Amino acid sequence: MTDMKKEKDLEGLGTSPLRNELDHSSDIAHDDVFGEITEHGPNYRNVGWMGTVVLMMKSQIGLGVLSIPGAFDTLGLIPGVICLVIIAVITTWSDYMVGIFKLKHRSVYGIDDAGYLMFGTFGRELFGFVFCLYWTFVAGSGMLGLSIALNAVSTHATCTAVYVAVAAVAGIIFASIRTLGRISWLAWIGLICILIAIFIVTVAVGVQVRPSSAPQDGTWVPDYKLVNNPSFSEAITAVSAMVFAYAGTPAFFSIVSEMRDPKYYTRSLVICQSIVTAVYISIGVVVYYFCGSYVASPALGSAGPVMKKVSYGFAIPGLLVTVMLFVHLPAKFIFIRLLRGSRHLTSNGIVHWTSWIGCTVSVGLISYIIASAIPVFDNLVSLIGALLGTFMCFQPMGCMWLYDNWGRGRYERSRRWIAMVCWSIFVIVSGTFMMVGGTYGCIVTIIESYHANGGTSAWSCADNSNSS
Repeated sequence: MTDMKKEKDLEGLGTSPLRNELDHSSDIAHDDVFGEITEHGPNYRNVGWMGTVVLMMKSQIGLGVLSIPGAFDTLGLIPGVICLVIIAVITTWSDYMVGIFKLKHRSVYGIDDAGYLMFGTFGRELFGFVFCLYWTFVAGSGMLGLSIALNAVSTHATCTAVYVAVAAVAGIIFASIRTLGRISWLAWIGLICILIAIFIVTVAVGVQVRPSSAPQDGTWVPDYKLVNNPSFSEAITAVSAMVFAYAGTPAFFSIVSEMRDPKYYTRSLVICQSIVTAVYISIGVVVYYFCGSYVASPALGSAGPVMKKVSYGFAIPGLLVTVMLFVHLPAKFIFIRLLRGSRHLTSNGIVHWTSWIGCTVSVGLISYIIASAIPVFDNLVSLIGALLGTFMCFQPMGCMWLYDNWGRGRYERSRRWIAMVCWSIFVIVSGTFMMVGGTYGCIVTIIESYHANGGTSAWSCADNSNSS
């Protein structure tokens, strides 16, 4: 199948012959992905550039930042910061490629459409399956994080399995908001709350005498390490946690598709990545410097029982928005795959609502099962980052650049073209190494953790905030 035919097939899934152009002067607007958008149905193209910034930041700042101090403890401060910056550079380029690819191929909605253009039907189904699996796992880790917060604030007032179920129900309800434009204001609340929570911990560990889990007798000297000597499995697991902290990349396809004006995507991206990287480095360095090996995972539990309650109290809205967003994304993906090209996609009819609610409930239930079956926060975060995060953030974007630019080498092999080919191949190879090696390391770490601690049972009532 030729590339031109693939483009036409994608366009044919929508109802519009136009190229993603919205006509705001009429009652009906057309979009290559969503078809006809009228005032009688949901407006899927209503996210401004500031809304894009906050959605991007909320897709990244949430769960991953809570494990960065622990990753620094494993790697050492200097290697940890270096690895974090390298991952930031690679993922920022990957994020940039998402916007460029969308502008060049306006009929692309998700990473599955990009996979179809590059690899045909196999690419569409593989990328689509991994996308849904990834965000469903992330939503599960969000439910687990929210259960930890509820346990911490309530001093384990009830069974942890109940808190996970409460997180799932609340996440499903809020995730059923149909458009990212309407979700963006909730993302502001969630982002502000999670930032307040982590900055409270950062200040608290800086002014306290010693971490709450450290020995309380004698003189306390922080035992942070500038350079550590971890095993391969420990090191690759720590790096995988950092990848997870930046692994919002696949969500950016959905976000740019719902922007009012996608040409402002790069502006939003630069603001997002600059703030995210600054927050990650400052939080990770300060918390690890003052806590050393006694840093908790999630990091909000590092400043003692009182500050743990305070920080988790602020974090609860942020973690709830995390669950909401990460249930919404795969549900929206499945929903569009089901109804794309039909009038039901942008209507308010029974088929539309039944399909949409069915998608959000199904994704939420699967995420709940994952959260209950793998109830160990740091291990779950690392496993998601290694197995699914790298595959969603590294390899496809290297392939996307090669897909759009490989043909230019037939006519002009400039130094820039050669450098970008080498870079794209490096991103693909490094992503593959991280995926294979990271998954192996995470599995080894999980097995060792279960042997050392006797394991944590599924659907457990035990207080999962004790280690934090």
